[in-house]
Amino acid sequence: MLVGGFEKVYEIGRIFRNEGISTRHNPEFTTIEMYEAYSDYQSMMNMAEEVVTRCALAVHGKLTIDYQGVEISLERPWRRETMHNLVKETTGINFHDLGNDLKVAKEVTLKALGTGLDNKDKSAIEASPSLGNLLNEVFEIAVEPKLLQPTFVLDYPIEISPLAKPHRSHASLTERFELFICGRELANAFSELTDPLDQRARLEDQVRQHNEKRAAAVSETSTANEDSKKNDDNSYEVTLDDDFLTALEYGMPPASGMGLGIDRLVMLLTNSASIRDVIAFPALKLQHSIIAAGQTD
Repeated sequence: MLVGGFEKVYEIGRIFRNEGISTRHNPEFTTIEMYEAYSDYQSMMNMAEEVVTRCALAVHGKLTIDYQGVEISLERPWRRETMHNLVKETTGINFHDLGNDLKVAKEVTLKALGTGLDNKDKSAIEASPSLGNLLNEVFEIAVEPKLLQPTFVLDYPIEISPLAKPHRSHASLTERFELFICGRELANAFSELTDPLDQRARLEDQVRQHNEKRAAAVSETSTANEDSKKNDDNSYEVTLDDDFLTALEYGMPPASGMGLGIDRLVMLLTNSASIRDVIAFPALKLQHSIIAAGQTD
């Protein structure tokens, strides 16, 4: 639509993702996505502040709210800090000083985070395929749960941001942010990548990596039962979005975009502990469905 001349696009819709259920996750959820031509991720930070503060004033008439016993201040401006600096502040690890040696970076990370790591987090660190992925793992493990007050986390690694524009000052980073409140992501945004050659190369690399994981998963589960194969996250097939790439080749104006989770915003403003409290028909665990189906009355 941006390529076609619509300079501002807004869409509220239901999204489905094949992920687990928790107090913060539901496979089907609601977002508002917005795109604005001739803007960048700085513009979207201002937009996020505007949307959330106006909603808070409409619901509470004030910008200081209580969420599960924690006082949250939505007074603007909100904190804006890079992922690198937040990781350094929390863990003492300065990824800028680690160079390009992934093995050494993993050793430094495991030593800094200490023995408190559980097996899942330790495995995620050891399996990180690049410094960018490793930085993000450390952020999610050590930093994300502590971001209670509104915080824009800036400048994500290029490896985990395939649709974001390269950072104008740092080659390995992108102009992307995520907004965190109460230790959970509320919004994801970036300056849109409009270079069709760069975008094609990144998507082709993403497809290649997925197919390699898929092939490895098929090999590992060749002797496993059918249920294990069905539950494998790498079992689905991905393809290149040629229509999107063709549109970029026609020419897309400089733009920024953001997705903001409506369910999580409602959780925050209504002091709801679980996402199931704010969704009309939340997904239920399988055993509940089986019990209901077995009833004869």
